[in-house]
Amino acid sequence: MELSQEAVIGKLSELGVEVEYRDDGSIFAVVKRDKVRAIARSLYELGAYFMTCVGSDETQLRGYLSLYHIFGFDKLGLRVVLRVDVPRLHPSVPSIVAEVPAADWCELEARDMLGIDVVGRPVKRLVLPEDWPEGVHPLRKDFKYDTRPPKQLPQPEVGKEVGLPLGPYHPALHEPEYFEIYGRGEVVEDIVYRGFHVHRGIEKLAESERMTYEDIFYLAERICGICGFVHSSCYAQAVEKAAGVEVPERAEYLRSLLLEVERIHSHLLWLGVVAHILGYDAGFMHTWRIREKVMVVAEVLTGSRKTYGINTIGGLRFDIDRGRLAKALSSIKAVREGFTRFLGIFLSVPQIKSRASGTGVLSRSEARALSVVGPVARASGLYRDVRKDYPYFAYREVSFKVPLCTEGDNLARIMVRVEEVMESIEIIKQLVDKLPGGPVRGRPREIPPLRKVVAAVEAPRGEDVHFLITGIRRPYRWRVRAPTYQNIPALRAMLRGAPLADAPLTIASIDPCFSCTDRAVFCDRSSDTCRSIELRRLAGG
Repeated sequence: MELSQEAVIGKLSELGVEVEYRDDGSIFAVVKRDKVRAIARSLYELGAYFMTCVGSDETQLRGYLSLYHIFGFDKLGLRVVLRVDVPRLHPSVPSIVAEVPAADWCELEARDMLGIDVVGRPVKRLVLPEDWPEGVHPLRKDFKYDTRPPKQLPQPEVGKEVGLPLGPYHPALHEPEYFEIYGRGEVVEDIVYRGFHVHRGIEKLAESERMTYEDIFYLAERICGICGFVHSSCYAQAVEKAAGVEVPERAEYLRSLLLEVERIHSHLLWLGVVAHILGYDAGFMHTWRIREKVMVVAEVLTGSRKTYGINTIGGLRFDIDRGRLAKALSSIKAVREGFTRFLGIFLSVPQIKSRASGTGVLSRSEARALSVVGPVARASGLYRDVRKDYPYFAYREVSFKVPLCTEGDNLARIMVRVEEVMESIEIIKQLVDKLPGGPVRGRPREIPPLRKVVAAVEAPRGEDVHFLITGIRRPYRWRVRAPTYQNIPALRAMLRGAPLADAPLTIASIDPCFSCTDRAVFCDRSSDTCRSIELRRLAGG
């Protein structure tokens, strides 16, 4: 059967699902709990990837908790949203992890934050700390955002060995990151991620009476230290779709331009970190020297090195004049020249290719099963890029290629990002050349309540997803799924059976921005010992 939108709708109809098709390329459907596994399996077999799932307390609306499973058909530019209603008194739903391994974290998060039990899989805490009391779920509507429940310290099991790692926890993404690596001798047998140590409750805060739709831009910009404009743009896209706001063409061009500036900045920062992990500190300093010019571009265009404070509902808060654009374009040209010269040196260093080639391999089938995104997906041969699959803003108006590799190793992930820097520079040139005149902010419209929308933007690390249920003056539910959330689980596939020395580069290859001061705990199963090791020493640096 040829894959088409009609084929997807037809398959859902065969399974007894009534669908609602929307103009933005989304299908919404309500499915029964006992049917969700079969439907998820069918969507996966048709070629869908798993974007995320969202738990929502809708007892005030319909008397149910709800779980939304969101699938994407990137070749069709189609998204499928399955809503499963869960009774509040007996909140259980079948797990789909056996059919869709990428749903692992999302299900555990829904269990932690909303108390939705997922049946048919091992369960553990993911987001909530071990001292959080049982039966208290922060995203329930009856849980106030400023509540501080009493701690409930777990009792240690007598006779069971406990490894106690000692810091530091380093803020590399949205919160400190921490890995336990289990091995035998110098070979990795498993890797366990433990995160969410400083979960900030941004989604809960967005629902509070203190916030309005406009206020949330300041939250969205601060979700990530690097991708602030990505998150504010994705949030803006969600609200604009819900309200039917028409964004002026000039604003769409300028948003696209700033997103590409952020992509270049992020990739150069990451490449410098990779050079540092490999012991090539001269490369680290050269890359960050070039990156500094990109930060100047951001400041010239927006007045801030972090591109804060420019996005708003319906477009931008202020215009960018031709003088500033010309100055930015001149700096971007210098970035290209400097980066081209540096690459000739970087890629000729024998240790770069010897350390990166053939290490941290993620096969295409593993990448598809785990629904990885961004450069991680493209390095494993998956053609997946929101700018092409679900074009937004001005990306329909520019031509660019999506870098693709098939090796799936650390070198492939390096090369994908290197090529993306060059493509982003060309995109910026086209956007400036084609930039139309006119206003940068559309006419405001009332945001109707209880609209459900899915928005996505291609961040430097991959697909950033915002799911929004509108409320009165603020979101009823706002869920943010950053790309690294989707990619971290793939590290187990990349590192099992690999030499321990490959772990630092492989972890860095998904772009979690670790510094060399981070530590991992290595547990040697052959000697029953655990020790804390600096990542740089693990790498042999």
